Amino acid sequence: MLVLGIETSCDETGIALYDTEEGLLAHVLHSQVEQHEAYGGVVPEIASRDHVRKWVTLTRQCVADAGAEFSQLDAVAYTCGPGLAGALFTGAVAGRMLAWSLGVKALGVHHMEAHLLAPMLEEGAPEFPFICLLVSGGHSQLVRVDGVGEYRLLGDTLDDAAGEAFDKTAKMLGLGYPGGPRLAAAAEAGDDEKFRFARPMTNRPGLDFSFSGLKTAAMTAFLSVDKNPDAVADIAAGFQAAVVDTLAIKCLRALKQEKLNRLVVAGGVASNKSLRAVLTRSLKKIDGELFCPRLEFCTDNGAMIAYAGALRLVAGEHAGEQVNIRPRWPLGEMTPPRG
Repeated sequence: MLVLGIETSCDETGIALYDTEEGLLAHVLHSQVEQHEAYGGVVPEIASRDHVRKWVTLTRQCVADAGAEFSQLDAVAYTCGPGLAGALFTGAVAGRMLAWSLGVKALGVHHMEAHLLAPMLEEGAPEFPFICLLVSGGHSQLVRVDGVGEYRLLGDTLDDAAGEAFDKTAKMLGLGYPGGPRLAAAAEAGDDEKFRFARPMTNRPGLDFSFSGLKTAAMTAFLSVDKNPDAVADIAAGFQAAVVDTLAIKCLRALKQEKLNRLVVAGGVASNKSLRAVLTRSLKKIDGELFCPRLEFCTDNGAMIAYAGALRLVAGEHAGEQVNIRPRWPLGEMTPPRG
C-alpha cells in the first residue's frame, strides 16, 4: 500500500510517501520558524495560512522525489489531532480533498501516536512491549506500549511540559525563539554546577512531571545576578541538567515498575543531545536498550504520519465522509487497529 502522509499540526508542513513493502520513499519538510520568530512564538493564524500556501508544492515535490505518480497512491493519511485547530483543519481538508479527487481512502492520524511509532521507521526498531517517553513542547508523558493502539499512561505533566519549560525559560533568559534549541546551545557553553536546581518530584513516588517551579527557579537565579548576560550559559546548563536528570530518573522508575528494559524516546525534545547522552549512560547500568528516531523524525514530520496511518489503513481503518479534527485528543483513547 502506498500512503501519502500530511503533517500540519503546528508550525511545520511535512509531506511523506510510505510504501508498506518498500518503506519510506521520500519526505520533505517546511519549517515556519523564521515567520514566527518576530513574535517570539507560534501565531496560529500565520501557521494555518502558511500550510495552505505550501502543502501543494511540497506534495508534488515529495511524489516526484519518490519517482511516483499521484495515480499510484492507495491512501492519504493526515494529522487530525492533537494540535492547533486551524493548522489541523488545513491538513485535514487537504488530505480529504486529495483522497477524494483520486478516489482513494483517507485516515486522520493521532499526532502523538505517530511520534511514539517514529522509531519503527529505523532499522533495529524496538519490539513490543516498551516504555515510551513522549516529550515535546506540549507533552511530557510516560506510556507503556504493548502494541499499536495498546497504550497505558503511566505519568503525565501536571503543568508545563519539558519542551514548554525550555521555551519559556529561554525567553526569560533573552535567548529568543525557538527557545528549546537555543537554550540547549547556550547550555553547551555553560557549567551546570554553578547553578544547581532541584529535580522536581523525584523525591516522592509516582511518574508525573512538574517543570513550572524549575522555570521559576531559573528566572530567580537570573534576577539574583541582575540579569548578567555572562551568567546565561551557566543558568541554561543548570536548568537543562535538572530537566534531563528528572526525565531520566522517571524513565528508570517506569522501567523498573513495569519490569521492562526497552525505552523509546520520541517528540521534539528527543533531539536534545544531553538527554540522549544521560539516558544512554543510565540504561547501560541496567542493561537496558534506548531507541530514538533520527533527529529529523523527532520534530513534526510527514514520515511518521504516513507510517502510523499505513498501519491502520492496512488493517482496514479509514475516515468517514465528514472532516473531523481533534485539537485535544488523549492518547489513552486510542485502540488497536480495526477494520
